[in-house]
Amino acid sequence: MVFRKLMAAFGAGVEVDTVLTNTGVRPGEALRGVVNFRGGNSDYKVEGIYIDLTAVVEVESGDSEYKTTYSFLRQQVAGMFQLAKGAQHQQSFEIMMPWETPISAIAGHPLHGMKLGVQTELALAGALDKGDLDPLFVSPLPAQEHVIGALDRMGFHFKKADLERGTLYGSTMPFFQEIEYYAGGQWRKYFNELELTFIAGPRQMDVILEADKRGGFLTSSHDAYNRFTVRYDEPPQAAEAALQRGLEQMARHRGWF
Repeated sequence: MVFRKLMAAFGAGVEVDTVLTNTGVRPGEALRGVVNFRGGNSDYKVEGIYIDLTAVVEVESGDSEYKTTYSFLRQQVAGMFQLAKGAQHQQSFEIMMPWETPISAIAGHPLHGMKLGVQTELALAGALDKGDLDPLFVSPLPAQEHVIGALDRMGFHFKKADLERGTLYGSTMPFFQEIEYYAGGQWRKYFNELELTFIAGPRQMDVILEADKRGGFLTSSHDAYNRFTVRYDEPPQAAEAALQRGLEQMARHRGWF
């Protein structure tokens, strides 16, 4: 257990340690954990404990880009209580993850380019103080795993993933995830790279594909786009077939495919 000091500005010396009990949570599941507090130099009335889920997002501004941190869920997990001098306090919590939470780990491995975190906030003396950012690893839904696995079998190679500021049609998030691939296999004839985006809900998800098409005789390269829906109660083969159709539609150009 590693305690971190909070409230230095108030001279309280309160220390906190947040421990997640299910680090491989999926969208739509409950994130569970425990916040451990240790009192400081005197008695204090804690007005509330909050858990803040955050994500590092890329923002385009003119010809430049910069990264900023967005909060995509903030939930109070404890109300008012008295924290005695030097005493320890433990507060368990359970937070339902939004369905559109981006993926940050696949098969237990962090997804390169993604940074999600959990931050604990302590309300004390009428002010909020945030602790350090603890990493949050979100695994894909089974339907998302089917699509990702199908791309791998089709010869696409993972490049990186990131979050872009903006709200897509059908989404409620202020950002969206792009999982980027190098084209491989037969698809190298048609695409250079492919970007994959999920917009998940409780019963189904939309899959968005965007690829930069290779140029050919008398034509220049340009982007191709496709969007389709996958229901969670469909067999994995249905998701793979929809992906195949989407890629074929994107690859068609003057009857080349």
